[in-house]
Amino acid sequence: MKNKPFTDAKVRSLKKKSKVYREHDYGGLYLEVAVSGSKIWKQRFNFEQKQVMITIGHYPHVSLLDARQAVNKNKQLLVQGVDPRHKNIKSSKPTFKEMFDAWHNQKCSEWSDNYAHDVRQRANCYLMPVIGRKPIDKITTPDMLMLLKKIEEKDVLDTLRKIKGIASRTFSFSVGMGEITVNPVRDLPMDIFKRRKQVHYPTFTDPKDIGQLLRTLDCHKGTYQVRAALEIAPHIFLRPGELTKLIWDYVDFSDRIIRVDGSIMKTGRDHLIPMSNQVFDMLKDLSCIETGSKFIFPSLKTKNKGITTNALLTAIRSLGISADQFVTHSFRGMASSFLHEKGFVSDVIERQLAHVETNKVKAAYCHAEYLEQRITLMQAWSNYLDDLKSNVNLTKTIQE
Repeated sequence: MKNKPFTDAKVRSLKKKSKVYREHDYGGLYLEVAVSGSKIWKQRFNFEQKQVMITIGHYPHVSLLDARQAVNKNKQLLVQGVDPRHKNIKSSKPTFKEMFDAWHNQKCSEWSDNYAHDVRQRANCYLMPVIGRKPIDKITTPDMLMLLKKIEEKDVLDTLRKIKGIASRTFSFSVGMGEITVNPVRDLPMDIFKRRKQVHYPTFTDPKDIGQLLRTLDCHKGTYQVRAALEIAPHIFLRPGELTKLIWDYVDFSDRIIRVDGSIMKTGRDHLIPMSNQVFDMLKDLSCIETGSKFIFPSLKTKNKGITTNALLTAIRSLGISADQFVTHSFRGMASSFLHEKGFVSDVIERQLAHVETNKVKAAYCHAEYLEQRITLMQAWSNYLDDLKSNVNLTKTIQE
């Protein structure tokens, strides 16, 4: 049964006991009665997922009405993201949200619309509710550790990495603008967080199996968009989500290069795909089909989107290829395993797979690195796929 709200008579009537005890009013207001008989107003509230109790004042110097008004004022501070314990600590510095907005506004002209939207959406979801209204100079490393650990508990480890990056870049911008002297995220290495489990996708590595796979894919009876995507996928090493987002603006028939914008790449960096003769011919044939869409593999439902990765997976399953044999991502593993085995230079293969370069300075320029060798690699691989598909020359090496 809930206690009735206090009256002045009730407060006056509370007597001391052999132990300290508290009586609850409502809305988090308590009256603590000490062994000496003194009466102290307390307020309990939650701030940043922690339960906190603070002292409001002594009765009767602070009346029941005064205590309730103080509780209401503190609740208003909590709504604003301000800790009532620190309400008298003034800061002339801008809030985290203000600094994030300044950084985002400065950088968004360099980003694609989708990437700029994603950055703001992630910040609004994970950062603003916790630190958005805090002055930028009052946010500490322990504050950020607690925030990031809460994300880790949800087991969304890719999101954790992205949120840490957004926060760190906002703080670094704030350091550069002279608002703070230290980035509180700087000394939080990823080693203190759980590592994402590496996924190993099933794939085919035996030449006969690869040839059979390619012939099986040719039997797909669905839409031309899905059939064309499945035909090109083995040749260009893209991840499924990158393949389905390809647009015609990326295709340079004159230079025989697909210049993929970083906005659709997992790495966030531009990527070059040299077109083999086979890929050039496939894309030329597709370009003759009038779709009214900018996408190379447009959705049937709308011209404003490409086909989905699930459409590719469904097509593969419909051909009797099981999940423990092959998935849409397996085209990359198939090429990587075989090319490494056949003696191609590892750095050339990794660059064509658009794997992340850990050296950030080097990464800014690596999309065009080893381009001549990559042109040779892509043509050799396409030739070899054609031979496997035709079931000929299975004993010769890819270089031959």
